[in-house]
Amino acid sequence: MLRRTVMAAAPWGLVVWMACAAPVRAATLDPAMLPKIQAATFEVVQAKPTADPLSYEKPLPLDLLPYQERTDKYYSIGTAFAIGPNRYVTAGHVLMAGLGSLWGPPALRDAAGHVYPIDKIEKFSLRKDFVVFSLVGQPGEATLQPNTRPALNQVVYAVGNALGTGVVIRDGLYTSDTPEEQDGSWKWMRFSAAASPGNSGGPLLDQDGKVIGVVLMKSPNENLNYGLPIREVLDAPEGQAVIDARAFYQLDIFQPTQNGVFKTQFALPLGLADFFRTFQSHADAFSREQLHALLAKEAPNLFPAGKGSTRLLVQPTPIYAFPTLIVRGSDGEWDRNGRASQRYTLSANGYLDVGAVSRNVLLHLRRPDDMDPARFYGDATARMDLVTSAGLFERKVASEAIKITSFGKPLRETVHVDRWQRPWQVEVWPLPHLNALVLVYSLPVPDGSIMLSRIAPAAQEHDNQLDLDELTDFVYVTYAGTLAQWKEFLKQPVPLPAVFRDIRLDIDYGHRFAYRSPRLSFAFTPQIQAVAPDNLLQLGLRFFMDQGKPVWDVGLVQIWKDSSEDDQNHIDVQRFVPPPDGLDSDLTSRWQKVAGRQYPYNGVARQENDLMMINAVVAPQGASGTSPTALYSAFYGVQGAQPQDTMKSRLDLLLKDLRVTEH
Repeated sequence: MLRRTVMAAAPWGLVVWMACAAPVRAATLDPAMLPKIQAATFEVVQAKPTADPLSYEKPLPLDLLPYQERTDKYYSIGTAFAIGPNRYVTAGHVLMAGLGSLWGPPALRDAAGHVYPIDKIEKFSLRKDFVVFSLVGQPGEATLQPNTRPALNQVVYAVGNALGTGVVIRDGLYTSDTPEEQDGSWKWMRFSAAASPGNSGGPLLDQDGKVIGVVLMKSPNENLNYGLPIREVLDAPEGQAVIDARAFYQLDIFQPTQNGVFKTQFALPLGLADFFRTFQSHADAFSREQLHALLAKEAPNLFPAGKGSTRLLVQPTPIYAFPTLIVRGSDGEWDRNGRASQRYTLSANGYLDVGAVSRNVLLHLRRPDDMDPARFYGDATARMDLVTSAGLFERKVASEAIKITSFGKPLRETVHVDRWQRPWQVEVWPLPHLNALVLVYSLPVPDGSIMLSRIAPAAQEHDNQLDLDELTDFVYVTYAGTLAQWKEFLKQPVPLPAVFRDIRLDIDYGHRFAYRSPRLSFAFTPQIQAVAPDNLLQLGLRFFMDQGKPVWDVGLVQIWKDSSEDDQNHIDVQRFVPPPDGLDSDLTSRWQKVAGRQYPYNGVARQENDLMMINAVVAPQGASGTSPTALYSAFYGVQGAQPQDTMKSRLDLLLKDLRVTEH
């Protein structure tokens, strides 16, 4: 995800101010100036959403909120001030709170409560963090005069909106200047006047009531605040938006980042909506460039490339009911990361498993047996209502946390096809009270849905979707379900991964199960194992190399007699490949046993605990020589003691129709 910096804070969201413990000083500002200062200073506000698409477990206890908070139709997000006729200034990051916002566009509100929409953006600097604009309609004629040469160690006054309760004035000292971090092109003003949430964008005044700077943010390490000298605003070129700020891009699959400078310009004036659209297009293009540069830099060692991928590509196929994310560790090795940390039980055998990797939430949603498959796979709202029914999401109101029971309909629905030709259903839901979005990437599987999700600020939807689009390439998922679920799943009009175009399942309860793909075919009848709706079929889809190219394909077919966890009777057919030199001895030893048909792959039954097991090895048809590129193991297991000849005869029946056809 792209992270942009202006000083120590990202300019997209609101800077959260912390009150500074500044010494109290005697105010020397002439009281006669106060009416003019207050008339020329405004709150920056955004309208609260008038409609809430969310449903809750009970009515929201809004009466617990302070009177002003519950009755105000606006969110107060910062401060602005007049520097000339219909000419206003605020912090750039305050204006950018409106970018992609679920709230109303930024506007100014005067002391009488009148709200004035922003008309044109006339000057803008992302790096210096200011904007100059005009309004639709005029609040009055009061303006603040500038002082472009303030003296150090003089008394100064920070004027701004204090937590949405109106404009207040606090005094302190103009203590020092400090060079801006990128290349020292100008100096920030540092001052000790206290500032509170909402001061961003307000004027910093001298004792004559003249503007010497724009209040921007708090120092992270000391009780001082930062301001931009007003001369930087006045001297900035007219009719230009200037973007020149450091940024870095990071993905949640490895540690390296891509550092760059977001640098561009575009012409002003523009109406507010056009300004946001233009800025967003430039920002989105830069994000894509940074992501592509990061991936290009990492390409030699980006899974499945590089020797750090080898072990994951050649190890036996694991079966995981829960999805995992393939990430690179500090040792350079790629491995699966993530596990279910919490299970929520739903009705009719449904459940929701939840886990997390970095900023991402992974979920496995098992469809309740009584829910119509067509509705589950085809209705995003119905599917997400199952997730919210687990009580994962809450809205805090004062001291209470109220469970969200439904997100309603998604704002947007699209399909993303990843590198392995897996189509993910992409849904975006609003959280208006947080000005945030819930992004969910769903992969339909036979027993329900695998999900990759993230909550993101509304302004960062594009960057987060870039991330999630890329992360889908690194999701490891097993396709599993009962034979009944598989039959229902394959009947649905949901798009399937490309690999399923060449896989055929023949399911005839009580008679026969057959599997066929370009690599493998086999079948069995009740002579070996029952064929019933409750059989659990797991396709171990995994990543491996095929004729020098990476693929996502089936490495293990496993059919359990029963889906209950205590029934160990099952059949599986698994693919093995020779590990390259230099990997650990476990992989080398296993391959030697498979290739040499040694125990336990020697076609002789063995007993482990209460399970009888037998394996045999099958080579590709027409394979010759002593170094096959792949071998398959056929396995049969049954609970309880069984005679050797019984086990061998059932394995022989399985081998009779088993053909390895990959080359």
